[in-house]
Amino acid sequence: MEGKNFVVTNLIAEIANSYFELLALDNQLALVKQNIEIQSDALEIVRQQKQAAQATELAVRRFEALVLNTRSLQFGIQQSITEMENHINFLVGRYPQSIQRNSLNFNNLIPNTIQAGIPSQLLENRTDVKQAELKLVAAKLDVKVAKARFYPSLGISASIGFEAFDPSYLIKTPQSLLYSLAGDLVSPLINRNAIKAAYYSANAMQIQAVYNYERTLLNAYIEVANQLSMINNLDNTYSLKAQEVQALTQSVTISNNLFRSARANYMEVLLTQRDALESRFDLIETKKQQMNAMVNIYHALGGGWN
Repeated sequence: MEGKNFVVTNLIAEIANSYFELLALDNQLALVKQNIEIQSDALEIVRQQKQAAQATELAVRRFEALVLNTRSLQFGIQQSITEMENHINFLVGRYPQSIQRNSLNFNNLIPNTIQAGIPSQLLENRTDVKQAELKLVAAKLDVKVAKARFYPSLGISASIGFEAFDPSYLIKTPQSLLYSLAGDLVSPLINRNAIKAAYYSANAMQIQAVYNYERTLLNAYIEVANQLSMINNLDNTYSLKAQEVQALTQSVTISNNLFRSARANYMEVLLTQRDALESRFDLIETKKQQMNAMVNIYHALGGGWN
């Protein structure tokens, strides 16, 4: 049952992360198309300036190269979208088809508020923690069995040899009790090493289970703590990136106006457009990381929280 829960939790997390990746790719594609239009307009302007002897052929070629480069990005993103759609279809067990989605409000998505409580309450649903707990219980049972062998409930058990600790042996061969008269002083000494070995082995299993439980719990706690920290830091990062995008978007407009009035050279326009495109890509990537962190919290808690 816990194995099934583990598989389902991983599957849901992978589908969710893939879905947010798909939304991010949609927004990147829309951004690239928008930039192609802006860059094409700038290319047309520089061509007109060249005809008026206000620009050189070098400027025209540089703008053409920029447009071509951005168009190549478009086809690369389109391929990534197809592959991500097919990956999601594979995860849900169906043949390739379009994934229904709404990518328009991607940048407005906000991760759910995480109600962080007592760590044990947060981590108790994790499959690895449950597994470690079950191993701990199993180890304790082994200790009880070892103690039962060391102090047999029937006083005559020690006189029959090692098999005396198997109740079925007494039932099948009651005549073996006849050896008790001669074996009272010998059989406990013969059995003692085996009994001690079984006890120490069980005791070692218990210690190992305790260490494994502590390690599992510590690892689970760290995973959750890292994701909680990431959500907070990504929120601050996104806020600063949004301001950067706003400033560079204004710079694109300013540089284009200055270029039209021959107060800025074409390199300033090219660099400004490139920086603006990169900053917008970074903003989309940061938003995707925010949503992935929320999914990873779900995964780190073994399937969510109440």
